[in-house]
Amino acid sequence: MLGATGQVGRAVVRALTEDGWEVTAASRGGGRDAAWSGGVRALALDREEEGALAAALGDGCDVLVDMVAFGRDHAAQLSGLADRIGSAVVISSGAVYADDRGRSFDTQDEPDGFPSYPVPIPESQRTVDPGEATYGTRKAALEEELLAAGERLPVTLLRAGAIHGEHCRTPRELYFVKRLLDGRARRVLAYDGQSRFHPVHVTNLAELIRLAARRPGSRVLNAGDPQAPTVAEIAAAVDGVLGVRTETVLVAGPPPEGGVGQTPWSGARPVVYDMSLAERELGYRPVTGYAESLPGTVEWLAAQLRGRDWRHAFPKMVRSYGEGLFDYTAEDAWLERYDRGRESGRP
Repeated sequence: MLGATGQVGRAVVRALTEDGWEVTAASRGGGRDAAWSGGVRALALDREEEGALAAALGDGCDVLVDMVAFGRDHAAQLSGLADRIGSAVVISSGAVYADDRGRSFDTQDEPDGFPSYPVPIPESQRTVDPGEATYGTRKAALEEELLAAGERLPVTLLRAGAIHGEHCRTPRELYFVKRLLDGRARRVLAYDGQSRFHPVHVTNLAELIRLAARRPGSRVLNAGDPQAPTVAEIAAAVDGVLGVRTETVLVAGPPPEGGVGQTPWSGARPVVYDMSLAERELGYRPVTGYAESLPGTVEWLAAQLRGRDWRHAFPKMVRSYGEGLFDYTAEDAWLERYDRGRESGRP
């Protein structure tokens, strides 16, 4: 497995070993998770180093699981070793999808640029043009190249939703957990709190990988939880885990000035993935649901934040969402104006 010590990789190693596989867990650092069994072989491997992956494969493997593949180069790397790989399972992303007007996650910050997908999105939905410019176009290029090599290398590509669970470097739940730990009694949610961005827990993704490893084939499948809750439902669920009650102020449209009410799930239209093909192809049944998995995530997040600045605990979160994610000054100023407007009878 490539990328074994990442958020998803840790869970996948556990799932595969419990299913009877002999697992070599490769990562750049060569580390191991404390929850892995002693039979897991940890290996330091930099796939970008010339010949390193070929050397690690040796005479070959039954299944290669790749958590960290991007673009044509990585696809060519895998297909070039097809004679030593029985089959592969590779993580892609729902970011490859485009709507019927060509809008995608790449255009979401443009005027009326947020995509309007069918609900739910089937795997047959059009995708962005393959390329190297963005995360989505690189994943589309990866898919195109690997599917073209299907006769030589059966590959299951999993289009993952918003991955959540412990060990996440960009945990969306941080948005609500930190606010509650900071004693915030009110929150603002844009789009009336109805935004939906289909999540997938690490154990559900690991289950899809486990099933795909047992049923080789060339295909693309969505990867999501059994539910796609609204952002308001997620907020309420986090409240429930921490045993608090928070007043929610809903904004009918996009976030007002300063990004107030903009969460890591916020979008003008729903993003929900159709899981029926995975059920038919693999016999997939989710291991957990969003609400059921949330206590573990919240407990882990609280532990990471204890005595630490959130920017130090989650530096990639800062790079992805900016420091304004917790701009309480802007939020309080907006709420004050909102309250004054209500008192004066203005909408």
